[in-house]
Amino acid sequence: MTPLLVATGLSVHFPVSTGLLSRGGRVVRAVDDVSLSVDAGETLAIVGESGCGKSTLGRAVLRLVEPTSGLVRFDGVDVTRLDQAALRKLRRRMQMVFQDPYSSLDPRMTVREIVGEGLVIHRLARGPALDARVGDLLARVGLPRDAMSRRPHAFSGGQRQRIGIARALAVSPDLIVCDEPTSALDVSVQAQVLNLLVELQAELGLAYLFISHDLKVVEHLAHRVAVMYLGRVVERAPAASIFARRRHPYTEALLSAAPVPDPGARRARLAIAGEPPSPLSPPSGCAFHPRCPRAVPGRCDVEAPALTDEPHAVACFFPD
Repeated sequence: MTPLLVATGLSVHFPVSTGLLSRGGRVVRAVDDVSLSVDAGETLAIVGESGCGKSTLGRAVLRLVEPTSGLVRFDGVDVTRLDQAALRKLRRRMQMVFQDPYSSLDPRMTVREIVGEGLVIHRLARGPALDARVGDLLARVGLPRDAMSRRPHAFSGGQRQRIGIARALAVSPDLIVCDEPTSALDVSVQAQVLNLLVELQAELGLAYLFISHDLKVVEHLAHRVAVMYLGRVVERAPAASIFARRRHPYTEALLSAAPVPDPGARRARLAIAGEPPSPLSPPSGCAFHPRCPRAVPGRCDVEAPALTDEPHAVACFFPD
């Protein structure tokens, strides 16, 4: 089966100016040579610490930020070469749910206007047909139809995120990029939103690129997981394989840091020291080596490991 989305060698570099007289030349490598694919109806989770480049990757796939290099194909179409008119048309099939439900909805607009905006832009419905479509979308995400006349401030965080999901669903997309859609919500509300996404995927055949900093959040909805560190993918595998046998020490550290539902349970922890290095001045060799408990001087600080082949790919000289 041909994947719905394929990114090859995708990079996003941001130039940095250090002063009025600076000639530039320094760049932040937010995303650095990342390749991935998502099948129709599949969830690929992108996981990593804040600042690892995962949100920039999600935006680059949709060309909300322009890639510096690389290729993105959606259903066989080269997204990186489309003009604005063609890209706007294709975005009907590629939507996004943003991280913060409090700032991603215009407080001046009613729910009818927010959810129906895409329908109006793409000339899919108007008048009574628009109202009927918005009402159906609200019901699908678990909100009452009379919510249409209200504004975002009248809703809780979880309800606002449901409005954001309804907005993304309005134009019947094939792919939704979910950028940390539960990170600003309480734990109980997180579960409700995640369950809603799973139900919608089963019902509508949606593909998700699901971005999160928490491996445990994606455990029950991801089919495959890619772990990012400092702009690069360091491990990628089917979800069951990641949770049963994570091979990269960074993946192990992320999972061991996640809370355990049973207060009496104990989990062996792999501690990693310090903070992630700046993407403006990444370390030589393996970017993770200054924090890695397995790092070997003369190897890991000199040479950068390549990502191995699927099905369980890992960029580490000493996996497992």
